[in-house]
Amino acid sequence: MIRRLCVLLMSLTVLWAGGAGAARAEPVKRVHNGMQILFSPSTPSVFCTIGAVGTDKYGHRIAISAGHCLRDQDGTYADREIHDDIAPVYDRADTGFGPIGHVRYFKDPEGSQTGHMTKDYMIIELVPQVTPSSQGPYLKQTGEVRVPGGTASPNAPGPALDTERLLAPRDNELVVSGQTGVWFGTIMDNTGGIYRSAAVNRPGDSGGPAIRHVPGTELPSQSNGFRAEGPWAGITKAITLSLPPFEYTSSANILADLRARDAAAPAGVFGAGFEVTTNP
Repeated sequence: MIRRLCVLLMSLTVLWAGGAGAARAEPVKRVHNGMQILFSPSTPSVFCTIGAVGTDKYGHRIAISAGHCLRDQDGTYADREIHDDIAPVYDRADTGFGPIGHVRYFKDPEGSQTGHMTKDYMIIELVPQVTPSSQGPYLKQTGEVRVPGGTASPNAPGPALDTERLLAPRDNELVVSGQTGVWFGTIMDNTGGIYRSAAVNRPGDSGGPAIRHVPGTELPSQSNGFRAEGPWAGITKAITLSLPPFEYTSSANILADLRARDAAAPAGVFGAGFEVTTNP
C-alpha cells in the first residue's frame, strides 16, 4: 500500500543582508541528506543524491550515496580505497563552491543497470570547509536504524550488530525524499538486505535518503511542511519491474560491509563505524 504526500521541490536562494556597519558573518556551507551531487560540473544533468552524512570511527567526515553513480570500465578504482583526490564531488546547486568532498570508495555495478545487489554504495570524504548536517530539505535523521534480534544483513561479518539487521517487511514504513517530493510506503520485501517499497524514487534520486517511520511519530503532511524525522534506514537504489518497483539499499547492508572491509584492511577503510551526525 502506498500513501502519497507530494510537494514539488524548488531551489531556494537565501540572501543575507546586514545594516550599514554591521559585521558580516562568513557563510557556512551545510552538507546534508537530500543534497544533489555532481561528479563533473560540465554534466549538470547527470547527478545523484546524498543519503546520509556523519563521521566514521577514524574521525573522517563522511557522506554516503549510491555506488552505481560511478562506472569504472577498467577496474582501476572500483571496490578499493581511493586515497588520492581524483574523484571530486560537487553540490549540484553550487558548483562554484568547488568540491564538497572526494570519493573514497564505490562499489562497481559489475554489469548491472541497477547497481550491485547488496553493496550498492559510495563513500565520500567531505572537505574541511563544509559543515555536516543531519537535517535535509525535508528529512531529519536521528541516528541509525537498530533492529535487535532482526534478520542479519548478508554482508554482516560474524555476529551481526543491531545496526546490521534488517527491518521486517510489512511491519515497517520508509519515508523518502527526492525530486518529486516526500513519499512513504510499507516495506514489502527485504531480500538480500534490499528494501522494496512503494515509496517513490526516480533517476537522479539514487543514493538519496530513506528513514524509518517510528510508530507514533508524525508523518509528513502539508500541515508540517512535509517534514519527518527518524533513524537512517538506507539509500535509494533503483526502479525495477517488480511490484512494488522501488528499491532501497538498507543501511544494514552498508554498515555491515564497511565493518567487514575494515576488518580485512590493515590500515582500515573510510566510512567504517559510520554514525549519522548530530549537527542540526
